[in-house]
Amino acid sequence: MRRFSISPPVAAILLAIVLFLLSGFLPNGFGNDINVAIAQATNIVRLAVFLGVIAAGQTLVIISGFEGIDLSAGSVVTLTAILTYVTVKGEDDKVLLALLISLSVGALIGFINGLGITFLKISPFVMTLGMSGVVTGLIIIINHGNVSGKVAPIMTRLIARPLSPDIPIPNAIIIWIIFGFLMWLLLERSTFGKHLFAIGVNRVTAKLSGVNVTATNLAVYSLASALAGFGGFLVVGNTGVVFIALGQPFLFPSIAAVAVGGTLLSGGKGSYWGTMAGAIVLTLITSLLTTMQMPDSVRRMVLGATLLVMISIYGRQRGFRQ
Repeated sequence: MRRFSISPPVAAILLAIVLFLLSGFLPNGFGNDINVAIAQATNIVRLAVFLGVIAAGQTLVIISGFEGIDLSAGSVVTLTAILTYVTVKGEDDKVLLALLISLSVGALIGFINGLGITFLKISPFVMTLGMSGVVTGLIIIINHGNVSGKVAPIMTRLIARPLSPDIPIPNAIIIWIIFGFLMWLLLERSTFGKHLFAIGVNRVTAKLSGVNVTATNLAVYSLASALAGFGGFLVVGNTGVVFIALGQPFLFPSIAAVAVGGTLLSGGKGSYWGTMAGAIVLTLITSLLTTMQMPDSVRRMVLGATLLVMISIYGRQRGFRQ
């Protein structure tokens, strides 16, 4: 007897739709006003952009297997946001330089993570957690708790503002759509993507098949931290401010978004479309709980419970297929 199953990205999107429709019945919900509903939905997707970009790196390292995870992502986001803020200093012509610095610094940190994991055989959990502490300490030493800078007007216009007065679609969403397409090309239509899934399934088999496991692993962690650096660049462009713990609230949700989107935590299977859906679900839940004036402790409990429920459902579906 053939059992019904649904792909994790579709399940996450359906969950987001159900939660959004239920939110309309809250005291501050949109009710029957379609225009308000569209505006709220657009704002939720806009807020999910930054989590989705940061979670892209987690998607790569988790697909790579070997208990892959990047606990330094939050610190990298903070560091690159500060570097962007200090480099730009309100000048439009320095934005590109700040972006290159953010990507380069993130890639360097990820490369060091990859070296420790690949050659020193340090667990990804331990290596990236230790690197998180190093980066956080570096931030404190360099800035002494004080940061002087300013976001350039062009960053605010391209990240935080809508496309035009007549087209009220935030530019951040357009950036995310393009970014998602590029991630799809990387994972599904490139040699690197094929090698990534191969080492996630079985590294020994992948090596015997001609995959350069070492180079792929180094590239994965370098690219993951570079994407976290890009996330830091986008976050500071959206908020216009920086502080010492700017990136930490993104750490757990970035991992949870990958899991909610259906990527196997053991590696070898997943998609960035699923991560995008997971980011929207988590952002929507956070928005609902904030609207209901729930304390931070309750929000954390609900996010954790959502993660466990979704993983449990996906696990049952894998059992059905087997």
